[in-house]
Amino acid sequence: MISKAVIPAAGLGIRFLPATKAQPKEMLPVIDTPVIQYVVQECVDSGIEDILIISGKGKRSIEDHFDRNLELETKIQEKEDEVLYTQLRHIEDMANIHFIRQKELNGLGDAVFHARCHCGNEPFVVLLGDTIIDSVIPVTQQLIDTYEQYKQTIIAVEIVPRDKVTRYGITGGKQISDKLMQVDELIEKPEINKAPSNLAIAGRYILTPEIFDALEKTPRGKGNEIQLTDAMKLLLKHDNIMALTIEGKRYDIGNKMDFLKTTVEFALKRKEFAKPFKAFLRDIIDKPEKEQK
Repeated sequence: MISKAVIPAAGLGIRFLPATKAQPKEMLPVIDTPVIQYVVQECVDSGIEDILIISGKGKRSIEDHFDRNLELETKIQEKEDEVLYTQLRHIEDMANIHFIRQKELNGLGDAVFHARCHCGNEPFVVLLGDTIIDSVIPVTQQLIDTYEQYKQTIIAVEIVPRDKVTRYGITGGKQISDKLMQVDELIEKPEINKAPSNLAIAGRYILTPEIFDALEKTPRGKGNEIQLTDAMKLLLKHDNIMALTIEGKRYDIGNKMDFLKTTVEFALKRKEFAKPFKAFLRDIIDKPEKEQK
């Protein structure tokens, strides 16, 4: 039974400057909901309410977001806005959230290592704090279901265009079903001609406690950081790892163009925005270029 989740959220958000100079990228809103709230909600929807967020300097607003704000609650109650009050209380009560700081930014692997005491000898889920995955069945639940059958490390992967493999950690191995691969190779951001497949790690993992010993032995890799992918490569020497091709669409909020696309797509899914927003987009597209300048 998987009961704990770890959300690394200590990065600087350099690709999103200047917006992230004074606020965490994980708190950037997709319409009216911070990115990290979507990630926490995925945990909750998958039956996990014990969550450790790995934060860092300048990330206090994440803690504040999931904490109670009695003054704000009182103001909302005075306005008799029960819908908004219920939303606020849901955020505050949605999970048992713990925080620990990654005092030096030494990579994703180092961030995960900070969860060692919290997770102990239990398997756990890792969800990247700047990645939303929209799916009918939460991706974390998809991973849990697979773990319950195979009892080994499971990596969520997605199919990406071959010319974009240089952006991701890539898996290689033997397909044992349409959606499941027995992994025998992991490469962090490979050159196109060295990529073993076009199955990219999608920001979700179920890791076993053995990952912590592997992380202790993992030297610094790309970017002079401790890479989680490199630690999993060490695990492959004596443990099995599987890759599950997820059902769902991944949104990387760490860069501006994908953030814009995500906002548009999520707005079109919202009942109160879909019709007028679609009309607004059509009006812009139909305007002659000269009028748009």
